[in-house]
Amino acid sequence: MNKVKTGLFTLAAGTFGFGIVEYGMMSILPDLAISYEVSISGAGRLISSYALGVCAGAPLVAFFLRNAPLKRILLLLMCVYAVGNLMFAVSETFQLALVARFISGMPHGAFFGTGAIVASRLMPGRATTSVAIMVMGMTVANFLGVPIGSFLANNFSWRWIFFFATGWGIMTAVCCVKLIGDVGSLAHSSAKGVFRFLRRPEPWILIGATMLCNGGAFAMYSYVSPVMVGAGMSVAAMPVMMLLVGGSMCVGNMLGGTLSDRFSPLKVSLAISIIMTVTLLATYFTRMDFWLAGASVVCVAGALFAISSPMQLLLIEYSKGGELMGGAMVQVAFNLGNAIGAFLGGLPLAHGQSAGVTGLVGATLSGLAIPLLGFFLLKVRSAKRIDTGK
Repeated sequence: MNKVKTGLFTLAAGTFGFGIVEYGMMSILPDLAISYEVSISGAGRLISSYALGVCAGAPLVAFFLRNAPLKRILLLLMCVYAVGNLMFAVSETFQLALVARFISGMPHGAFFGTGAIVASRLMPGRATTSVAIMVMGMTVANFLGVPIGSFLANNFSWRWIFFFATGWGIMTAVCCVKLIGDVGSLAHSSAKGVFRFLRRPEPWILIGATMLCNGGAFAMYSYVSPVMVGAGMSVAAMPVMMLLVGGSMCVGNMLGGTLSDRFSPLKVSLAISIIMTVTLLATYFTRMDFWLAGASVVCVAGALFAISSPMQLLLIEYSKGGELMGGAMVQVAFNLGNAIGAFLGGLPLAHGQSAGVTGLVGATLSGLAIPLLGFFLLKVRSAKRIDTGK
């Protein structure tokens, strides 16, 4: 295998590891609640702690390691990942577990941001496709994370998921050293220079659109089980449904990357935001028919990951001088969108509405991203006409 293939394999292995510890939590919350003698909602704070680590770690890494070689940054991030997950695996108190989850979340966003830059350098002619290959590890983890977590928790202990993650992190760190070629570092940047790109409106538009699209999808996806049960699907059929959702995420991810290289990341992002809004609306209007509702949910899942790599590349493109920070900010936007979407999607349920209403909430959020991206596209075209004198 050449350095391009082995490098992309290593990046995908890294995102798989992060996906396992993020999505695997969904299947073990009851076990965690018993182990730490807290309620299930209390155990949910371990998920929030991880998300906070993502939001804190991404900009910190981008700031303090902005001039370090990219390969060294990836190695350091995987080492922190391994340490954080080992801490969580052996944590005996809930307080220590919260700290461990925060630490294990810190390298998450920075790895995706740094990895996107490395991937685009490994395949400069097909940058978005290369990022999609990297993100494929996350989609496979979503596909396998819950069943792996359930198997280990049921047959051994939930702690073995994180022992596995520790070993996976060490293996990936070794692969970073052995399998990724020299990809250099970013242009030298001062402390102020890292944030200079945020003075322009373009990055903020992209950050806002990313939050809205992710928030829209997660307003519904966070409650996918009650959505489908409410539509008439049996609980026993949910594993099959989740396999279809995972497969759709894999297909959507690669399709988004391929189409972005053929057309442009911005055009594809706008198109996908429209598709996401329409399919989220469909989950609301088909909420009484599990075949149609299931098809709509599968489409939403595909759109969620189809928009991931083009948005990642777009923000890096519009963060000149602070590319590492730009790549990190995408992950912050993703996680904030997830949290906001899950919260807003839960409000109708808390007031006695059916779970199918979450599709309407999600469509409202993702729909707000359409004018943002449409305005951005017009702005880019206008700038190009001025540059060419047309």
